[in-house]
Amino acid sequence: MTQTPPDTWTTYLVTQESVSDRSTPEVVRRALSGGIDAVQLREKGTAAVDRYELGRQLRELTREADVPLIVNDRADLARAIDADGVHVGQSDLPVPVARELVGPDRIVGCSASTAPEARRAEEAGADYLGVGAVYGTDSKDVADRKDGIGPERIAAIAEATSIPVVGIGGITADNAGSVVEAGAAGVAVVGAIAASSDPEGATRGLRAAIESE
Repeated sequence: MTQTPPDTWTTYLVTQESVSDRSTPEVVRRALSGGIDAVQLREKGTAAVDRYELGRQLRELTREADVPLIVNDRADLARAIDADGVHVGQSDLPVPVARELVGPDRIVGCSASTAPEARRAEEAGADYLGVGAVYGTDSKDVADRKDGIGPERIAAIAEATSIPVVGIGGITADNAGSVVEAGAAGVAVVGAIAASSDPEGATRGLRAAIESE
């Protein structure tokens, strides 16, 4: 497994083939060429067997590039494809249960939109927090109170916790710097890379925006 710690993930790709005109493996391959730091297999609405087969392909690509692969929601799938970890939301398996399923050596991330949620996740043993939706999102359904929370909430959560924060939701190269400036270790994106006509260039642009802060 790849042991790159979450506090070094400045750019994090969350996969969703439905927003792209390319296959997910092709998007991931190009993002890896562009210097992406972590990849999460999400693919909402895809059957488990198809996510498994896709996960096996992504595992080969990310392992070759020495980049961590995280699986959204499914601890069992993370183990089945030998991923580096799992990311759970507030309505998914609790962090301690996910940790028990994937083992002590894998990464467990948790979504949070408020400081209390973030503190609970940290106390439960999460390794990093996915915080959003920072600028709003079209890639998944989220409650209005969690959509467009802004960099100010990133700052509040980063101050309230000691584990790395990754901002997500409506993030592009134009606004990524504000998220990192607010205290995030990095940013996670879906469409900014997957929907781009040049996923490699989009990844490089995102990295450049963050590194300029």
